[in-house]
Amino acid sequence: MIAIIKYKAGNTASVANALERLGAHYFFAETPEELESAKAVIFPGVGHAGAAMRSLEENGVDEWLRNTKKPVLGICVGMQLMFETSTEGDTIGLGIIPGALQKFDEKEAKVPHMGWNKLINPEKHAILKNLTTKNYLYFVHSYYAPVGDHTLATCNYINDFSAIVARDNFIGVQFHPEKSGSVGSMILQNFLDLVYSPEKMKV
Repeated sequence: MIAIIKYKAGNTASVANALERLGAHYFFAETPEELESAKAVIFPGVGHAGAAMRSLEENGVDEWLRNTKKPVLGICVGMQLMFETSTEGDTIGLGIIPGALQKFDEKEAKVPHMGWNKLINPEKHAILKNLTTKNYLYFVHSYYAPVGDHTLATCNYINDFSAIVARDNFIGVQFHPEKSGSVGSMILQNFLDLVYSPEKMKV
């Protein structure tokens, strides 16, 4: 089954509803012991990066995430915390992916970046199967991840940023697949197929 990390910054209800629509079995997990029983993990997040990180640390979930070999999908703040640091509250992240998050320049455009946007230069990866640059996804964020070696696709708002990242068993998406209609459902289904039917996901 898929474990959804339940913590003070998690957007768990809408993620759970999205999995239900796909017929996926899931449960909520708050401790490393509960997470260890899962086949894979979804790490959602909304709100302040610093508060989210402190919530993970309370139950030792941060250390579990750093060391797990299970497939993990981070969503929004869940993706951001995979990086080393964020200027939001001078937060120290999980350090899984190199880089520091910065805030969009409010002098250039309205912050947060909120609404529908498209991916740029998507690479070949199973999580992106059947996606095209014509597809729109729903974003809500004030801080952005840098483009780096682990970027699978970028997006542009004020400047280019990482929209999807991956390293080893970790995948992160800045947008909200659970709020992105049929395209977001396709992303989530790709993750489920990676977990349960990897032979289908060769690209």
